[in-house]
Amino acid sequence: MSARVLVGVKRCVCACDETSDLVQLLSNSPSLCLRLPQIRVKPDRTGVVTDGVKHSMNPFCEIAVEEAVKLKEKKLVKEVVAVSCGPQQVQETIRTALAMGADRGIHVEVSGKDYETLGPLQVSKILAALAKKEQADLIILGKQAIDDDCNQTGQMTAALLDWPQGTFASEVNIEADKLKVVREIDGGLETIKINLPAVVTADLRLNTPRYATLPNIMKAKKKKIANVKPADLGVDVSSRLEVLKVDEPPQRQAGFKVETVHDLVGKLKEAGRI
Repeated sequence: MSARVLVGVKRCVCACDETSDLVQLLSNSPSLCLRLPQIRVKPDRTGVVTDGVKHSMNPFCEIAVEEAVKLKEKKLVKEVVAVSCGPQQVQETIRTALAMGADRGIHVEVSGKDYETLGPLQVSKILAALAKKEQADLIILGKQAIDDDCNQTGQMTAALLDWPQGTFASEVNIEADKLKVVREIDGGLETIKINLPAVVTADLRLNTPRYATLPNIMKAKKKKIANVKPADLGVDVSSRLEVLKVDEPPQRQAGFKVETVHDLVGKLKEAGRI
């Protein structure tokens, strides 16, 4: 099949610890994040300080890359193109996708204030423009990012392109010119069949991302990453939203242990819970 898959990858603040099931966020490195990052609110309360904080590929994006590569290995698609928006550092994230098996990368250069205010709508416009330019047949994204938790980009991209969408996918199969998607929903699983071209967002159970081997990491350094600017795609990345303030969460009160049910009831009464 001659289909081309566009897979979006996002560079996120690494938010794992030594006991997390998601400790291996970087596919091309055996190193682990050994402690939670020290996230601090900016003095002007417009966001959080990310300078000096460890970043890596969003784990849901890793799953999206893995699924795209698996479709290529099954000869259901011809080419996998990894796309990321942001400053120069996002090229590391694209290289990770290339080491996992993507064929080439596209770096959409967004920096400074534009990057700080870059939201799902702006990213969706970029992806939609690239999908048309690259004549993509399928876009696969992570269902959400672990830092901003928006869960909007896939849906917005599908709307801008007027393509069908299969969100929260736990299974994806291409059948001729259609896509069979098993979706994770509150009540269980929902199976849908949609026409191609389409947009899919990857859920946690879709697959287990592979570790990039050393030979593939070396090969990834030779793969091409094209650099484009939003203006080249006819996209204005100016934000329509204004952040009023960002506050740190209140400190959690210390807990306590009780020896008996009677003691527990007494403590709950003291706290006014019962």
